[in-house]
Amino acid sequence: METLQSLQNHFLIAMPSMDDPYFARTVTYICEHNAEGAMGLIINQPVELSVEDLLEKLEIVIPEHNQRLDGPVYSGGPLARDRGFVLHSADQNWRSSVQLSDDVVITTSKDILEAMGKGNMPSDYLLTLGYAGWEAGQLERELAENSWLTIPADNDILFHTPSKERWQKAVKKLGIQTWQLGPDVGHA
Repeated sequence: METLQSLQNHFLIAMPSMDDPYFARTVTYICEHNAEGAMGLIINQPVELSVEDLLEKLEIVIPEHNQRLDGPVYSGGPLARDRGFVLHSADQNWRSSVQLSDDVVITTSKDILEAMGKGNMPSDYLLTLGYAGWEAGQLERELAENSWLTIPADNDILFHTPSKERWQKAVKKLGIQTWQLGPDVGHA
């Protein structure tokens, strides 16, 4: 039996031929990947909501304006869009923090949002609503169909690259330019 190679802590880069409008030109950070399926967060689809706006909607008191809360909230995927996920640097942990790599953690508990409102936040973070999910074998089929390219996750892209540049920068890490990606890659 073939052993599954986990893509946890990797990026999925949507191929230009991706015909699903929700995933077109997306970069997805894979949080979990095993024989039961995969879960990831799209990191380059901002919604028209800042982190500060979201905290206010959740009635989290923000004692004073903090520029670090001006960043966007992202649409993490089409599933559970009312649920929040915070990808962040591993310099702090909260109640439901799960280590994804040596330097990236995911937290889903409200205590991180309350801490952020008070200015106690990780050095780097990205907040999403919703997630992307794949059933057992689904992601592997999509990879075989050349729907996605994969690369190890890069914290510079994840936390420091403007969202509109993340797809192109991720493709460039493969050593190719976006114009080189034709719709029939991998098909002879």
